[in-house]
Amino acid sequence: MNAIVALCHFCELHGPRTLFCTEVLHSPLPQGASSGDISGQNEQAEEEEGGIQMSSRIRSHSPAEGASADSSSPGPKKSDMCEASGCRSLAGGHPGYVSHDKETSIKYVSHQHPNHPQLFSIVRQACVRSLSCEVCPGREGPIFFGDEQHGFVFSHTFFIKDSLARGFQRWYSIITIMMDRIYLINSWPFLLGKIRGIIDELQGKALKVFEAEQFGCPQRAQRMNTAFTPFLHQRNGNAARSLTSLTNDENLWACLHTSFAWLLKACGSRLTEKLLEGAPTEDTLVQMEKLADLKEESEGWDGSEEEEKPSSQLDVVEGQELSKSSPETSLMPDCNSWNVAHRRLSVFRSLRHMRQVLGASAFRMLAWHVLMGNQVIWKARDMDLVQSAFDVLRTMLPIGCVRIIPYSDQYEEAYRCNFLGLSPHVQIPPHILASEFAVLVEVRAATRSSLYPTLFDDEQSLNKYEFVVTSGSPVAADRVGPTILNKIEAALTNQNLSVDVVDQCLVCLKEEWMNKVKVLFKFTKVDSRPKEDTQKLLSILGAAEEDNVKLLKFWMTGLSKTYKSHLMSTVRSPTSSESRN
Repeated sequence: MNAIVALCHFCELHGPRTLFCTEVLHSPLPQGASSGDISGQNEQAEEEEGGIQMSSRIRSHSPAEGASADSSSPGPKKSDMCEASGCRSLAGGHPGYVSHDKETSIKYVSHQHPNHPQLFSIVRQACVRSLSCEVCPGREGPIFFGDEQHGFVFSHTFFIKDSLARGFQRWYSIITIMMDRIYLINSWPFLLGKIRGIIDELQGKALKVFEAEQFGCPQRAQRMNTAFTPFLHQRNGNAARSLTSLTNDENLWACLHTSFAWLLKACGSRLTEKLLEGAPTEDTLVQMEKLADLKEESEGWDGSEEEEKPSSQLDVVEGQELSKSSPETSLMPDCNSWNVAHRRLSVFRSLRHMRQVLGASAFRMLAWHVLMGNQVIWKARDMDLVQSAFDVLRTMLPIGCVRIIPYSDQYEEAYRCNFLGLSPHVQIPPHILASEFAVLVEVRAATRSSLYPTLFDDEQSLNKYEFVVTSGSPVAADRVGPTILNKIEAALTNQNLSVDVVDQCLVCLKEEWMNKVKVLFKFTKVDSRPKEDTQKLLSILGAAEEDNVKLLKFWMTGLSKTYKSHLMSTVRSPTSSESRN
């Protein structure tokens, strides 16, 4: 993360001062230098419940570029420094700390001040603002401020106990400075938790020293018995104590270097940028909505109430869950273990594989019902076979149009699912078998040794099965069918296209027809145009045929709630403003 983390202190003599800062250097390493000479190997801080366990194991220190005592540093003059090191972290001539990340070739360098004049000015201004005007109520806690010119700052102010200070405490802050405002705001929860852990560590050490000093020589009673001499003890330098003295930790700055370096690395690793070319697809929006719904439902469930439910009620709950589950998640009870087994078994690997197994005419009938939104029923003993068939067939539909119950011991109505797996003994109502809105695929034991070439056999061979596809409304061979079905079949029969290419063709075809669905939705549902205009629109879209119209109406149910609500609010807002005028 391109940022600077600094520890600041408010000195009662000199005002806000920067004590210690860690910055990131992306410059290449000097040639001819060994890693042992330039890298301070440090253990990464381990997260614990009480905060961050800081490590002080730094085997070697290397002089940070320009950090020597004789260099012309942009830091404050020596005359402005407290004599008792209250405004100083590293002693004169100390080379600073450098840790090298071998994975990324990034160096984390710590000094009292940044060496670059511009960075020094930015850190100095952030330090002054964090300990003067930019404070939260109570003067202790996090706050955000900044601008495009001087960078944006996450600041956390806090107090450290000091028995010799006025009010028995001193004021400090830890600030994180970077130019990316959005990134810093998104990192707020992470930074708050980790910096709060560092502060707790410092305050805990200082509190032990404070209590020990108060026990040996109580300062409150001594001050009450002494004549009032304002700031006299400060001018003598007795109260300007260093942070190492307040915490009784000689390795304090090494520990802070470790913590700050880890903080910069971890905060930079937790958020990554992803380039999106264009708006997110409808499948992406629907998937996000379903995951959000599942999260809300899971948070609302009470574990104790679920244990008290009878088995019949639990089955109903599972059915509701199946109808709303994420497409990326298997809808079987043991979904995670099934996903692993499915990759190993690969009963149906692709649409092309299924077409070659079922035959061209049977596959076309099945695909037609899938695209039209009719209920697809598979009866088989092998649950993995049924699930693999559904995983293949669902790729032809938008995610919002997919409702699967992978395996059931009773028939489920079409409004609950358009993909239904049944065990062989389940009785299907006669009106469903005769309906034109359903298709049945029965998986029976094969009566012949091989029904199709063994070239397509997997570890679990399909040559022992016979697939019978029936429907109350069989698709005639000479029927044109929806345009997208003809294009899908053309891609599947083209042997020059690999399976991966066919998958991408399906994605493009679905996006093309979802765009037509969006236009039709706005035209009919939002604008409420008459049927004559709608028919003209369908002709322009190339979807005036009966099957294409049915397909568009079914796919309209797969539009995301985000798109629908956005479209409705966008279209209605001008009307409402005109009515107010």
